[in-house]
This record gives sequence, C-alpha cells and structure tokens, in this order.
Amino acid sequence: MTNRIKRSLPLAGAALALVLAVGARGDAPDRWWSPGEGRVLPASLDYTNEHGALRTLVVGGPLKTRGHPFFEPLGANGRACVTCHQPADAMSLSARTAQERWEATGGKDPLFAAIDGSNCPILPQGEKASHSLLLERGLFRVQRPWPVRAFNGQPVTPDFTIEVVRDPNGCNSAPGYGPGAGNVSVYRRVRPVANMKYLLAVGFPFDPKQGYALPLDPDDGKPQSGNLMADNRAGNLRLQMEDASSVHLEFARALTPAQIKRIRDFELSIYTAQQSSPAAGGGLDTMGATGGPAKLRDSQPGALGSIGTPVWSEFAAWDRISAEDAAKLTPQQLAFRQSVARGARVFRDRTFLITDSAGINSRMGFGNPVRNSCVFCHNMTQMGNDVAPGQVDLGTTTQPFADPWDDLPLFRITCLNQPHPHYGKIILTYDPGFALTSGKCADVGKITLQSMRGLSARAPYFSNGLAKDLRGVVDYYERRYKIGYTEQEKQDLVNLMSVL
Repeated sequence: MTNRIKRSLPLAGAALALVLAVGARGDAPDRWWSPGEGRVLPASLDYTNEHGALRTLVVGGPLKTRGHPFFEPLGANGRACVTCHQPADAMSLSARTAQERWEATGGKDPLFAAIDGSNCPILPQGEKASHSLLLERGLFRVQRPWPVRAFNGQPVTPDFTIEVVRDPNGCNSAPGYGPGAGNVSVYRRVRPVANMKYLLAVGFPFDPKQGYALPLDPDDGKPQSGNLMADNRAGNLRLQMEDASSVHLEFARALTPAQIKRIRDFELSIYTAQQSSPAAGGGLDTMGATGGPAKLRDSQPGALGSIGTPVWSEFAAWDRISAEDAAKLTPQQLAFRQSVARGARVFRDRTFLITDSAGINSRMGFGNPVRNSCVFCHNMTQMGNDVAPGQVDLGTTTQPFADPWDDLPLFRITCLNQPHPHYGKIILTYDPGFALTSGKCADVGKITLQSMRGLSARAPYFSNGLAKDLRGVVDYYERRYKIGYTEQEKQDLVNLMSVL
C-alpha cells in the first residue's frame, strides 16, 4: 500500500478527519512493519485507532529502513527492534496488534518466539493458549537473574528471599527455571521508544523518592533519569539495547558501536502522539490547542509542570472556544473538546489521599497519607511522566491492591531485615519490580512510570496490562485510592487521555 506524508489536517467533520488521517488518496498505510522489508519510514505517518489517528514524526526523515539495525532481523529468531516497537502502536505493541498477527500468520510470526512471546518456552508453541498473556494483555516474559545482579554483572545481595507460591506457566518451577535455577520470570508490557528526549531528561540532581544521589551514566558520567525501563535495570540507551538484543532478539553477536549509534540516533529522532479525533471534530492542534507530536518535537524536555507550563495545558484553549469556532462544530464535538479541557483540570487539581505507596509515602516520604492529584507523579510538562527520578509502587502488581490474576506467577517475598514500610515482612506479588534490580525489600512492587503520550494506540495499560482500556485506568485509581470521582470526572479523564 502507499504511504502518504500528511502535511495538514484541517478542521472538519469526523468522517473527513478520518479520511485525511489515513492518506490523501484514502490509502491506509500498512499497520505491521515486518523486519527486513525495507520500507521507507516517512517524515510524517498517521495510523487510525479507536479514538482517531496517531501521528509519528521522524526528524530528518524520510528514513530508509533497508539495512538499518532497528529494522533488520540480526538474530536467529527473525525479530528486529521494530517487531515489538511498531509505529502504529506509538512505538510500543498493543494486544490488538498481537492478535492481528496471530490471525494473519497462524502464530508463525517471530513476534511469538518461544523465548518471551509465549507464556513459557516449555509449552507447546503452536497452541494459542501458550501465548495467552501476549495475546490478551500484551505481556512478554522477562527473565531476571536470581540472586540479583547489577547491570555490569556484579552480584547484589538481596535483603529478601523469594518463593514461588503459584506458577501456572512453568517458567518459575520447571527444570532450568525459577529461583532455584538462578532466575525469576515476570511478565510485562512493552515500553514505547519514542519522545525519548523527555524520558532521558533529568529534573533533579538526586532521587527525591529515596534521598540518594542519582547513578551516573557509565558512558558519559552524567546523571541518569531512571525512566527507561520498568525495573530500571538499564540506565541508558546502550545498556537497554544490549539487554534487548541479547535476550529478546537473541542476536548471535553483540551490537557494534556503529549499530548502537544508528539505533540511538533513530530513537532520539522519533516523536509520536495522538493527532486527530473524530469526537473532537478534527485536529488536536486546532482552535488554540497544541496537541499532536509537533509540540513534543519542538519543546524542551524535563520541565516540571507545577513551576512552569502546567501539565496538559495544551488543551486549555478548549475551555473558552469562541462562538465563531463553536459554530464549526457539532454540539457533540464542542462538548467533547470542553470535556478534554475539564479532564486536564481534573488531572491537575482534583486532589485525593495517596496512601501506602512506596516512592511517595516512603522512603523520604511526603506523609502517609498525602493529599495531591494525578499530576503529583505525572508531572512533566508535555509528557506526563515523572520529572523526579525513581520508581513508585501503585499496588498494580502486589496484593492486596493488585487485581487477581490466576494466569500470572505469584511470589512470596520475605524481608530479612526491616519490614516493607507498607506491606510488612511478608509480601505476595506477581512482579517484584524494581526490587529485582536493587535487591531491596522496600522496593518490591515499584515500577517506573511511563509517559502518557500515544495512549490510544497501545492498550492495555500498566506494566502488567491490568487495564484493558482507558476507563480501566481511571477505575483502578478510583479503587486503589478511593478517590470519589464523579461519573463526569471519570469521562473527562478518559477523554483527555484519548487525545494524548
């Protein structure tokens, strides 16, 4: 199919917006980028999703992908970086896309490689049930060493023990697998590799959640942001690439410095965000709003919204749409834009009591409980990730707050020294998170916050895919912190997230 560079998206009705979003001649670009196909990545590329269209911008594009190490299958399993970081999915991978690939290939796509695209390599790989976690929640298996090892391979003595309570897939108890065999398998979502300058930005010279100095990048000696990986096991892009290439891509040889530079340059050049919404009647950068990826490309990263440009002020102008502009919209489109603007205010201003959350209420702590809003943690202007380095436990992987999942492994963590500040001596968790990097019982359940751009393209949400849609995200926070959102506030937040 023909890939068309979109140069503008004039305000129009929902039908026209969707036509323009997929191409000037109506030719929708191929959603799936197969490794090694050699397609050219345009400087601007739109893909539709259930909330409108996502736009990806490539600075310096178009990019010829033939021979590019991000797009070429350099290992035995046929994957490339692009396999799990698809442009249509905001450079992540949605469960919807995984399902489409299974149906299109009968489960033969390299995406479903036994190493991590199945629930466990010991299962019959031709059966759909063996890949249920990827297909239903977009989860890949991540095998971590036990006892803990630092990024440089040096052992870390953990201050807790880990036991397997339940192992429905076999990758924590079968021969060669599990703590007794020197490893622990957990299951996590793919993190986007776009808008990277924001994820690498450092807003504080220390970790305010722990009171520690930030670790220094082994390559350039600068402080690391800690925002790249769910468990912070790789602090810079080189380490992340080496981890992914050796484990998920099963490369026979290490990436060369030249290949690492090409991948890094590409990842720093790509910006993605929702660009248009039929519900809004067109572009998210119209009527005074500054949605879409162009604002991300042109802005400086690392700004703390509370002392600068407020988070999600991109949509403040929709609070006061002129009568002339309102006449161009249907009543429903006008109401949607006003809802988005309200959602941004709810996100910033609607406070609630945050309780028993490590990284917030402890170690340094802001008190337990502390009253604040969503923007307390999602505080970086334009992105909604965390300016302040460090991981946070929202309870998404740890009982009693986590949703019950019978298809995930369950671990019993026993603290050897001080008890966990909120869970006590014994903790039941599906994923110890940052504790598998730090070796500290106090870090059990902590996960690195993600950016909030391109959400419409990459469901489900949270590190373990517990929220199948945007309403599920709001509902989890409502349950976890007993916020008391009204139905209107919930819908306003959903509408806001749908346009990010």
